[in-house]
Amino acid sequence: MDKHPENGFFKRLLLFSVQRMKAFSQLWSLQTLADLPDRLRNLWQELIGSYWFIPTACVIVGILLAPVLVTIDQHFDRETVREITFAFTGDDDAARAIMTSIAGAVLGVAGTTFSITIAVLSMASSQFGPRLLRNFLTDTPNQFVLGAFIGTFSYSLLVLKSIHKYDVAFGVPQLAVTFGIIMAIICALLLVYFVQHMVHSIQASHVIQNASNDAINNIHSWYGDYCDIQHQRDVEQHDVEQFHQWQATPIYPPQSGYLQHIYLESLIILTQEYGGVVHLQSNLGDYVTDKNVIGHFYQRPTYHPNNRQKTATPQLAVVPRAPDGMFWQRFAGCIRIEQRLALSNDIAYSLGQMTEIAVRALSPGINDPKTAVNCVQSLTSCLSIMMRRQPPSPYHFYVPAEHRDKPPYTATPKQVVAQQRVAILAVVTYTPKISEFINTSLGEIRRYAAADTMVLKALCQAMVNLNYACINQAQQQTLLHELQLIERAGEENLSYQELIDDLSAMCQQAKAFIIDKNSQHQHFHYVSDFAASIRQSLQAHTK
Repeated sequence: MDKHPENGFFKRLLLFSVQRMKAFSQLWSLQTLADLPDRLRNLWQELIGSYWFIPTACVIVGILLAPVLVTIDQHFDRETVREITFAFTGDDDAARAIMTSIAGAVLGVAGTTFSITIAVLSMASSQFGPRLLRNFLTDTPNQFVLGAFIGTFSYSLLVLKSIHKYDVAFGVPQLAVTFGIIMAIICALLLVYFVQHMVHSIQASHVIQNASNDAINNIHSWYGDYCDIQHQRDVEQHDVEQFHQWQATPIYPPQSGYLQHIYLESLIILTQEYGGVVHLQSNLGDYVTDKNVIGHFYQRPTYHPNNRQKTATPQLAVVPRAPDGMFWQRFAGCIRIEQRLALSNDIAYSLGQMTEIAVRALSPGINDPKTAVNCVQSLTSCLSIMMRRQPPSPYHFYVPAEHRDKPPYTATPKQVVAQQRVAILAVVTYTPKISEFINTSLGEIRRYAAADTMVLKALCQAMVNLNYACINQAQQQTLLHELQLIERAGEENLSYQELIDDLSAMCQQAKAFIIDKNSQHQHFHYVSDFAASIRQSLQAHTK
């Protein structure tokens, strides 16, 4: 054991500081200016996601606000203050007593709110999973309430220090004390809001809805209109089919961890300066070690026509060369690897949160299949949006500055004529298919709900609902395959033959509905054999 534990703390603090300085230096390096908006956005998300940033900002505001109001008090007319009905006009003893009471009260309430937060986190960890604790810690209202309490405490201490025992030209900062009273009333209202918010935030439906909203936002970001249709046209060039035949160099990550972000613009500039194509085969959210091959760098042959092109930097010619030490150093700044999986713009991470809630709800200790059904329904909504949208292209191109404003095709009354637009293949990323998302989300729930007929029937209904968003045959075959797996899971794990027959009948009706060419214009409603026989007997009795 370490005889000096404080040395370990300072060592960790020094290591954290060095890592932050390294990240900051990479942020402002010349090679990363192309991705500066993305890097600043990620830095801002880290600050907002930390539990200390907003409370610290509130403390700073309180520290700065106190001397400002005290200075205004020194230059403010006393008679004007007395004309304000709600303003404080007492002596120094009353002002000192009020500010002391406010400081003590808000600090005690801040401790109470922190205790409530810890209790909620403990309950959420056991019910929803430890990986969803970050959603509660990064909840902005909770951070703001705690920040308001300690900010008011800091403000009250500084105002209390400025109250003098004598009252000559200036003695009691009346406006500052009045503002402190107003802040105390606001803190009392925030306490009521905090309790109501915490009660609402631990409800399963609220947690599922927040995870669903995050997933939908990420889907709109990746599958939105920003997806470059031009790149789909540029894919027609020969490099897409031939770059695998070029000389390849394996790419290793700079460290072990989770792949959180890929800065494409910086990576595109790097590949053009070395004359090649980077093919990344690892997806966002994947865990990699420093010995994993996450991709390859394919060096263009010397006879390739793009070698005569120029990069955005005029003095740099695109002459193919093998990766060297500078390449790997710059490549480390083009990707972001973290030691823990954090909230990012990764769609799989957002969908995985709802999957984790459903799987934990199906555990024997919780046994809440209704929550699992709600997760299935939310996942269905997210997947249906993905199926209707255009997936992002895995191919990313470098377009020289003189060609960026030039359209690739010009429509004429008779035909479409291609123009001389240069687009050089630079980066190829991994793009998951919709079948992979279905397998890792709904398929994972199916594997844990093999003995629960309620969830299995909800999964069957989910396949029918996803069929309304199908746009090609591959998606339809994915749904039919998943229905087959749902039916097999029920046959092998359900206890009663009646339940097995009921699930099989629903799966067969769902398969027939999906295969029907006009199914997207019809309504699906499962009718069991028992319900159908009852209906027939009632109709016969009525006749």
